[in-house]
Amino acid sequence: MAFTINVNGQVQNVDVDGDTPLLWVLRDVLGMTGTKFGCGMALCGACTVHINGVATRSCITTIDSIEKAKITTIEAVGATPAGAQIQKAWLDHEVVQCGYCQSGQIMSASALLASKPQPTDADIDEAMSGNICRCGTYVRIREAIKLAAQANK
Repeated sequence: MAFTINVNGQVQNVDVDGDTPLLWVLRDVLGMTGTKFGCGMALCGACTVHINGVATRSCITTIDSIEKAKITTIEAVGATPAGAQIQKAWLDHEVVQCGYCQSGQIMSASALLASKPQPTDADIDEAMSGNICRCGTYVRIREAIKLAAQANK
């Protein structure tokens, strides 16, 4: 079945079954491998993308549910103000250890900052609670989000 989707500001035509997860369309059809496969059940956050600015797990989001939504992936989030702030803070705080979960972490954090420029600790906890980091960089993640939020003052 043919679908037209908007990914990172580019209209893409894909021919897949309607129940194909967006994750696999991005990775296997469009060759955008920055979005990672983790658990396949929306429990780890590695596959997080933005759909109309909202952090969304692409492993359980079917292509037929997207319609005319705007999808942003890790490949383009740095072009957004919140994404650029988060990416810089990630580097400044040396958040990344193994790095596997970091695209999903950055996507969740940038969606948080876009919607709440001055997040509280509770806001950060809520927004990041679905993202698992096996290396345990949670303290650096929190500090990086706080640093990025300072740019909004």
